[in-house]
Amino acid sequence: QVQLVESGGGVVQAGGSLKLSCAASRKFFRINDMGWYRQAPGQQRELVAAITSGGSTNYADSVKGRFTISTDNAKNTVYLQMNSLKPEDTAVYYCNTEGKITPWGRTTHYWGQGTQVTVSS
Repeated sequence: QVQLVESGGGVVQAGGSLKLSCAASRKFFRINDMGWYRQAPGQQRELVAAITSGGSTNYADSVKGRFTISTDNAKNTVYLQMNSLKPEDTAVYYCNTEGKITPWGRTTHYWGQGTQVTVSS
């Protein structure tokens, strides 16, 4: 099995920045894509940003130009740099990896435990 451990959340004023990290406890045999999702109270979980193994990225319209997703394959880590934060960015942020741990394993979605981001106005 593999665990995804997130860090970097916290409280920041509007206009500020935070960088989230998500480290996998072991190397994957193959990764299809990695992403960050968020869930605000009373709302559904939504995709914030995703990056494929080939480096293609996809962002929610609400964060384009402000957030940047990146990876460090040597460290089995995915990052989310968040700039110009707004109160509406307040949510629990979850990282997700879709991939296979072993050549014979199934492709599976793995989730982190979530990290709280609070943006004050």
